[in-house]
Amino acid sequence: MESRREADLSAELARLLLRASDLSTALPATARRLASDLNLPSASIEPEGASSGGTGLTLPIRGEGVNVALRVPAGLPGPVVRRLRERVVPCLQVLLEVACEREKAADALRHSRDELARIAEEQAALRRLATLVAHAAPESEVFHAVACEMGRLLPARHVLIIRYETAATAITVGNWGVSRREIDATMPLGYRWPVERGTVTEAIARTGAPARIDDYGGGGEVVTRLRSFGVRSAVGCPIIVGRSLWGVLIASSSTEERLPPDTEVRMMEFTELAAAAIANAQSNADLKASRARVVAAADEARRRIERDLHDSTQQRLVSLGLEMRCTQAAVPPALSDLRLRIAHAVAGLEETVAELQELSRGLHPAILAKGGLEPALRVLARRSPLPVELDLHLDERLPQRYEVTVYHVVSEALTNAAKHAFASVVRIALTTDDKAIDLSIRDDGVGGADPAHGSGLIGLTDRVEAVGGTITITSRKGTGTTLHVEIPVE
Repeated sequence: MESRREADLSAELARLLLRASDLSTALPATARRLASDLNLPSASIEPEGASSGGTGLTLPIRGEGVNVALRVPAGLPGPVVRRLRERVVPCLQVLLEVACEREKAADALRHSRDELARIAEEQAALRRLATLVAHAAPESEVFHAVACEMGRLLPARHVLIIRYETAATAITVGNWGVSRREIDATMPLGYRWPVERGTVTEAIARTGAPARIDDYGGGGEVVTRLRSFGVRSAVGCPIIVGRSLWGVLIASSSTEERLPPDTEVRMMEFTELAAAAIANAQSNADLKASRARVVAAADEARRRIERDLHDSTQQRLVSLGLEMRCTQAAVPPALSDLRLRIAHAVAGLEETVAELQELSRGLHPAILAKGGLEPALRVLARRSPLPVELDLHLDERLPQRYEVTVYHVVSEALTNAAKHAFASVVRIALTTDDKAIDLSIRDDGVGGADPAHGSGLIGLTDRVEAVGGTITITSRKGTGTTLHVEIPVE
């Protein structure tokens, strides 16, 4: 019977200690159960060495990771004390050791789970940013996304992306804050910071390596400003573009607790994506500038050839024509055969002059330079072999590069429609203002034009993109062809 009671007590103690989510909360319940089963006036299980607040019997319970004591009142009967020493304490020692190991395993599991969740969240953020970079999103959009993702992942109050302008100044190009209103008021985009000693920005500019300031306790304009915003510490990582220091990603904290020691490592992957976005933007800008230079050089060559043809070659041919007509008039009537030959030569010369004039207009129409885009487009429409409907809404004259681009797009589209579309009409709609150009060219022909083939359409795409615009070509078979051009005006 006694063995059964001992087994029941051990089972109940095991239930209390091994099922508890927190061992510290299970100890008082275990002590109360002991007191109830053993008819003790009171009992407690406390860390060994803790003050009991009175006299009594203390029975140490020591083991692997266990250092507590069972405290009971003094004056208990000898058999009860022996039972406590010989049976209860050893049982509690084993159960507490198992409970401690279980608690350690649970803590390790929770930590692993939290770490996996953190890594998964971080990788998801990196994938989102990588998608932005792969889609060639604007720098400003990528900077904002990097700052926001970094702010959500770190225990930070502010995250800034700062670009070095000179050795002495840097400018904010991306920001995030716990409070959007606060960050926009205190560290707005476009704010210029002195590269001041004692700051993360200066340390990275000097070393080119990650840096941290654990206590902004010094002086200086920047440090004083940061302290006024509640910033106590900060960690930064360099943004390297093409082996050159471009800027820095900074996370700051307003608590006394330092940012985690792995912050620099975690930030580096984000700075690499920011650097990739910057490199992409620079490559695109260089490509756009190079393409614009090629188009501008070609246009200038056309203008020069048109001037040379008009001022020199055409004038010379016209003079020759006049001289030949004078010669024809001076030939005696009796030499009718000679007069006829000269007449044929004059006619051929006039045809040559007309063809040369048409060629020079195609190179660079003089009316575009003199009258602007609207009269030039109306001339194109009149000369087109197809009927053309114009819907033109133009404000003031545009810079020359935009007018030339629109003119050549319309000219090429009309030529293609006449040669290949078998259309009955071409409709041209053009709207311009000081911010954008919107051009639409539609025909009702056979459609089926492939933008990937044909030098004409490829050339139009290059010309439009050279001035920062986009061109969309829709040409399903049987539904005609539509060109839609959008160009931002700078």
